[in-house]
Amino acid sequence: MSRFIATAAIRGARAIVDEADKLLTDAVQKLGPDTPVAFPNTTYFLPVIYGLTAHKVQKLSDLNWPLQHAKDLLPPVPRGNLWLPYLGETLDAGMATLYAEEIIEGVRWAKGEQPEVRNGYKLNGPIDDVQMRAWGIQMVDGRMPGFAAIIGAAKSNEVAVKIVRELQSKGQLVFLIGNNKGRSIIDQLLESGVELGYDTFTVTFGTDTVSAIYALGYATRAGISFGGFKAGDARANLLYNKFRCFAFALALGPVDDLKYATAAGAINYGFPVIADTAIPNILPTGVTKYEHVVSLPFDDIAGKDDLEKAERLVQRCIEIRGIKIKVAQIKIPVAYGPAFEGEVVRKENLRVEFGGKGGMAFEWLQTKNLDEVEDGKITVVGPELDDAPMGSKMPLAIMVDVAGRKMNKDFEPVLERQIHHFTNGAEGIQHMGQRDITWIRFSKSAVSKGFHIKNIGDILHAAFHNQFGAIVDKIQITLYTDPAKVKDLLEQARVVYQERNVRTANLTDEAVDTYYSCSLCQSFAPTHICVINPERVGLCGAYNWLDCRASYEINPRGPNQPVPKGAVVDASKGEWEGSNKFVYEHTNMAVQRMTLYSLMDAPMTTCGCCECVMVLLPETNGVMIVSRDDYGQTPSGMTFTSLMGTVGGGLQTPGMMGHGKFYILSKKFISKEGGIKRVVWLSKNLKEEMAEELKEVCEREGVPDLMDKIADGTICTTVEQLVPWLQEKGHPALAMDAILQ
Repeated sequence: MSRFIATAAIRGARAIVDEADKLLTDAVQKLGPDTPVAFPNTTYFLPVIYGLTAHKVQKLSDLNWPLQHAKDLLPPVPRGNLWLPYLGETLDAGMATLYAEEIIEGVRWAKGEQPEVRNGYKLNGPIDDVQMRAWGIQMVDGRMPGFAAIIGAAKSNEVAVKIVRELQSKGQLVFLIGNNKGRSIIDQLLESGVELGYDTFTVTFGTDTVSAIYALGYATRAGISFGGFKAGDARANLLYNKFRCFAFALALGPVDDLKYATAAGAINYGFPVIADTAIPNILPTGVTKYEHVVSLPFDDIAGKDDLEKAERLVQRCIEIRGIKIKVAQIKIPVAYGPAFEGEVVRKENLRVEFGGKGGMAFEWLQTKNLDEVEDGKITVVGPELDDAPMGSKMPLAIMVDVAGRKMNKDFEPVLERQIHHFTNGAEGIQHMGQRDITWIRFSKSAVSKGFHIKNIGDILHAAFHNQFGAIVDKIQITLYTDPAKVKDLLEQARVVYQERNVRTANLTDEAVDTYYSCSLCQSFAPTHICVINPERVGLCGAYNWLDCRASYEINPRGPNQPVPKGAVVDASKGEWEGSNKFVYEHTNMAVQRMTLYSLMDAPMTTCGCCECVMVLLPETNGVMIVSRDDYGQTPSGMTFTSLMGTVGGGLQTPGMMGHGKFYILSKKFISKEGGIKRVVWLSKNLKEEMAEELKEVCEREGVPDLMDKIADGTICTTVEQLVPWLQEKGHPALAMDAILQ
């Protein structure tokens, strides 16, 4: 153990605890002990304090106990003649630092000083619960292997951009924190025109070191939400993060006492710390997986220039944390990775677009015989974009021909939908829609770096081989920009689209004897399992029955396993002996039975990634459905975030259930309780987004005016308001059999 680091960390811890004490005392005197304290949009109070001690902070006076707890953890500063300080004392100082930092941020929120505004840019501050869960499935399936907390400022703006781009291209979530002599990496990125925010996986916490607590709060909440243990179980939470949350801290620039102290706190979570300056190293002791503290002086890194050094710095960080990167190496002139999937190409940065309003663009994947496909052949038929006017619109047909001995025609729409994700992974390229509503935008910056239409083919060829190599042996791509040819092919594609719709619509639960499981979220929620049938998508909305069947064909040992239905137990509830046996064996024997068509009797377990939560409202004899994109209050008395804290984590809760939004359209939607006629309240965004589909379902169920009788957040947010409104509208749920028997 480094005496230098231990001394600096303990000294920094004592200073920050003293600062927290002074700030809290001043705030109580000026604002009063009952002044509310809360981070926005979270049910985890101040999450590090709550997650590790179970102490709930709701007002300033609630901060007294964690402050005293932090003081009790503080060891004395090592004496000058003590050369081997005990590691445990440094780690205790690190935890005291985290508690003090969260107290300071809590006081700042109480005083209205957060979130921070930097040069006119409003920083993110702490991540809300909804966003935390939205990223959950990406962390489980490997698209987002972990997160990196960058603290300080890089050698130059160019190096700052390169570091972040390298992390994004490797799928890392990037947290931006702190400063060096008043200069923050946030400033460097903003000055360089880098788009920051949730959409690009770059979260701006704050420009002082204290804001690093938001990163640890995110990790703590993830542990509670997906780890299946309660608040206050500190050991389980820290071990969960060590083994399942692949995170590290990268300190750019000089490391002061507070940064050492904060680093000691991060090491408790199993997160190593890498510095680009000369500091002592701390070799493995078992607290983190490999090294604890690693010094990589930037100027000493081998490389022809600073940008190559930055690339190698990031690669070394990845190696130290043991992160497994699954992103294919694709030879295109821009960075590539899932972090760019949310990137928006705005009008002022638009070079050329395909499709969209008034445009014509589509994508069509077909299965061919092996001798009909030349692997790696990429052809552009029609003009490239070099001569296209700035900001112009071009037609585009993306034709993908695949061949493979295990390829099945039913897999075509599954693979075709991946074109959206694969194309969106390129920096400066925005892809929306699919089939014949495809809309693609190329940015000026991407084209200036050499990105052309042909590069779409490069992406698809590499990505399909990388992701679907088990079933696809050969891939060729033809990209048409000739208007007449695009129009002709579009008419042919629409015939195929319709054939697929008919085939999928006719696929019912009764038509198959095998369902499929999805255990992707089980690493977060150990007792959760999805059973996906033809008439019900997974809770996250990302997987349907055909997707799971394709996934099983691709990877027979993967997360999507066949679930034989077996003998019928209760057809009306959707219960079979085979599915019950599978559920029992694959939930650590925590769930003995599960029904697929009932909300009230043994419903499916719920994880943290569901799109919606359905809740029984006994006073209405019906149910409400709230979307994860709805931040408002609901008649249940809880927001989506609060409900997830109640039902998530792998629980089976009669009367409450997570589900995918398209499940609402299914004929099997809580059919045991009466289906969509039981819905009395629905989030406004779902009403608007699915208006046409919901209209068709209501007509199918014989209640064409039902949507006019279903309330939303603009009509009422309490049961007291809802019941008379339903009575006035004559909602059918009021006249149905009692849902509580």
